[in-house]
This record gives sequence, C-alpha cells and structure tokens, in this order.
Amino acid sequence: MTTQKKTTIGGQAIIEGIVMKGPKKTCTVVRRANGELVVKEEATHQPSALWKVPVLRGAYNLFTAMKEGIQAINYSASFFEDEEADVPPSKFETWLENKFGSERLNRMILGLSTVLGIAMPVGLFMLLPSFLSGLVPESWGMPARNIAEGAVRIPLFLLFMWSVSHMKDIHRTFEYHGAEHKTIFCYEAGEELTVENVRRQQKYHPRCGTSFMFVLIIVATIVSSIVFSFVHVVNPFLRMLAHLLLLPLVVGISYEFNRYAGRSDSLISRVLRWPGLMIQHLTVFEPDDAMIEVAITGMKAVIPEDGSDNW
Repeated sequence: MTTQKKTTIGGQAIIEGIVMKGPKKTCTVVRRANGELVVKEEATHQPSALWKVPVLRGAYNLFTAMKEGIQAINYSASFFEDEEADVPPSKFETWLENKFGSERLNRMILGLSTVLGIAMPVGLFMLLPSFLSGLVPESWGMPARNIAEGAVRIPLFLLFMWSVSHMKDIHRTFEYHGAEHKTIFCYEAGEELTVENVRRQQKYHPRCGTSFMFVLIIVATIVSSIVFSFVHVVNPFLRMLAHLLLLPLVVGISYEFNRYAGRSDSLISRVLRWPGLMIQHLTVFEPDDAMIEVAITGMKAVIPEDGSDNW
C-alpha cells in the first residue's frame, strides 16, 4: 500500500497498551481490566544538537527508546498489580520496604529493571556470540571466528524472537504492536483515524524497531568481521570488551541504514528492508478493534498541528 507521507511518529506496544511518541508530545494509553482507557500525555524530550548528528543520533535514540520503553512497560504493569493484591509480601519484600521506604524502593526497582532491560539484549546478542567465537581455536584463523560469531548471533536472535512470540501474554502485546503499525500507516495514507480505516491497513512497517534490531545484528557481524580482520583479538574477554567499545558505532550505522531504508521507496531500499519485514512475522500480529482504539487514541494525541512530524 502506497503512503502519501512518511512520519517520524513512532510507537511501542506495552502491557495492554501503546506508547505513541511524536516530535512534541508522547502519549501512553493503557486499557485497564474494566475496559477504561488511561491516557498519560507528556512533552517529548528534545535532545541537544550533538545527539542529532548522524551516527551519534542512532546510539542516543536506541538508548532513549530502550529506557523509556522499559519505564512505560513498568507503568502499564502497575495497573494490573491489583490482581495480585491478595498475595502477601515475602519477608524479604517487607524488609526492603521498611529499609528504603516504598517510594524509594519503587525508584530503585525501576532503575534496576531499566539497567537489566538494556544489558540483557546487549549481553545476549552481542557479548555472548563474541565470547563463544573467542573459544574457536586460534589455529582456525580469525575469519573462522568471525563466521562462527555470525553463525551464533543470527540464529540466537531468531530463536529468541520465535520463543517469545509463542508466549500468551507476549503474543497479546505483539497484537498491540500490529495496532500501532496499522494506525501509523492509516495516518501516513492521509485517511481519517477510525477503527474501520485502520483495520484494513497492512501491519508490517519498514521503520519498525524489530527491523532495526535485526539490522543491528547484521551490522554488528559485518563491523566485527572487518575490525577483527585487522586487529587480531584472541582472548574471549578482550573480544567482548572490543564489542562493547564498537557498540555505539554499530548502533549508529544501523540507525542510519534503517532510516534510509524506511524513508526511501527505491528498489535498493525495498531489497534492503525485506529481511526486517520478514522478521516482523514473529513480532507483529493482527489486533482486535479494542487494541486499534487504543492506538488511535495515542496517535491523535501526538500529531502536531504544524506538520513537524514530516519525515
């Protein structure tokens, strides 16, 4: 389906809800168990000029998206804690609350979950394959290590995405993911944001975060192969450290690649973004009308009147 415009507005599916982020406002919409929509609007944080520089902006945007995404998930989860209210806290939980106070404890838990949420994908998809490839015998040569790294990283990513897509609660979140994509497509097509119009849009979007993550995996493999072809790093732990140092560059290149592929309709860009669109079959599912309503609510709240979202 051909769109009439492209927007910088993006979204993220959370627990029973969606976050829509525009150039000026960000809106989080959660549907509670009783069907009520909870809407939270806030100003979108504006980065400094430094973080708008190509390549640098990729690292900034990824870190910001992951941090804000985890915070939004924790926010949406808070609306469903009442279902577990009858479960008495453990002695350890009681001790923590008495020691730090409930408000400070909540901030600590949020901070810890943010750190873990960022560290887990880096460790699983970047550092673990690097460590395992470092165990390849030195006599096999550096190219063999680079090939082994890619041979571990890509299947590991695909297996992880396939596994989580089959989890009941995650599957429902991926349906909200579909609602987000369809709503953005409807807006880009210049159609009125109604459930009927949104429902008939396609659900796989070229500027999806899933596509970006897959591009990131590919670029990480290519960059490491080039770098380690000139700099021979044998020790597995030093190889992991080198990957950490290269990560901002890898993220920056991946972001620019995804940005180009998402904004262009040339044959080359369509070919380049095809693998990412295929990966979305694991993370984007058909939403119901109630999910579409959530996405529309969030989308309408962040559309700027001055057209500053035009890509």
